[in-house]
Amino acid sequence: MSIILLGLNYKSAPVEIREKVSMSKSNIKRNLEFLQQMESVDGIAVLSTCNRTEFYMDARDGSKAVKGLMKFISWYSKCPTELLEQHMYVKREREAVEHLFTVAAGLDSMILGESQIQGQVQDAYNYALEYRLSNNVINTLLMSALTLGKRVRTETYIDRQAVSISSAAVELAKQELGTLDGKTVLIIGAGDTSELAARHLVSNGISGVIVANRTFDRAQRLADEFGGKAIRLDDFGDYLENADIVISCTASPKYIIEKDDIAPLVQKRTKPLFFMDIAVPRDIDPAVAELENVFLHDIDDMQNVVAQNLEGRKREAVKARAIVTEELENYFFWLDSLLVVPTIIKLREQAEEIKRREVEKALRRIDDVTPREQKIIEQLAHSIVSQWLHKPMYNLRSMAGNHADRIDCYMRAIDDLFGLSENEVKADE
Repeated sequence: MSIILLGLNYKSAPVEIREKVSMSKSNIKRNLEFLQQMESVDGIAVLSTCNRTEFYMDARDGSKAVKGLMKFISWYSKCPTELLEQHMYVKREREAVEHLFTVAAGLDSMILGESQIQGQVQDAYNYALEYRLSNNVINTLLMSALTLGKRVRTETYIDRQAVSISSAAVELAKQELGTLDGKTVLIIGAGDTSELAARHLVSNGISGVIVANRTFDRAQRLADEFGGKAIRLDDFGDYLENADIVISCTASPKYIIEKDDIAPLVQKRTKPLFFMDIAVPRDIDPAVAELENVFLHDIDDMQNVVAQNLEGRKREAVKARAIVTEELENYFFWLDSLLVVPTIIKLREQAEEIKRREVEKALRRIDDVTPREQKIIEQLAHSIVSQWLHKPMYNLRSMAGNHADRIDCYMRAIDDLFGLSENEVKADE
């Protein structure tokens, strides 16, 4: 039994390599026969995201397993083995488990503490079960990683501070408006950044979405995604009265929104209007902030929020690493305890055989034993055996977890003392 990791990630490989090695669910299904029949591998799971593809194996022969898997990856990715070896890493035993736990905690992500990886580890576990790729060792490894990820996100604040411009915009909007429930956002520009900001806002309670763009078709596509309304860019002023938040991110070389143009429109409003300018160069005239009941934040304000929150995440990462260490010890305590299971089974089988023989011998010596008396004798024998075995079995498991380097000596001693390797138990006549 040996836990092996073979993989690559955003640190070790460029995107053009990562996308070729990526192993989607359909890829796993297509190559199921190979994955199920890998030589020297008793269980395997695949964790594949846009930033990493990692294979976790329980292997009888680690070198043979890695060599075979590398040939397979080269075949399906159409990347020469020599090229893959430049970008892929191999981790074994404790290092492999610690890596997975660090990944599940969000400590190895491009964005420190991101929570999306939790769902991706869950997918890896689900696929391994669905396609019968894993075994007890790999299943418990992934379940431990999922437990760890949940603990990190419950016991720390590592994923609760905004660390992207779009999420920072939502944080600032909440600070200004208190709640986003039932509010309406007017989005000026329909690019990727605007879409991401809109997505964050909608997930935080925004109910109305209006999209203004020079290309109406693009505005329509984005509006349709959020069940909103598309308008032409020149008409955005007509909708200011209905908006609570205005997000602007276009490629315009000059201001799209100027103080003098919107002053008459703002005067008609009775509620605050919150502007978020995430364009470079800026879309909104800074003088807009001088208008009554108007609040303006530009990209520098949002970057300041991101910088502060990243520092906060780094502090929370210290707590997360302590959880990783704790769960790592728990997993290896369980894994090491598996080493003593065969000895425990043989010890129990020996005790059960002695119990059976001695009960039969006692029953033969009692005349006219009743069913009730027979049951009492059998229960007494069972209780004695169970209580006698409890302590050594508990201690064996504990020693395996705490003294893994010496457990072989303990098991050999028990085997010799009790003659567990013998095919039959010699009863004391």
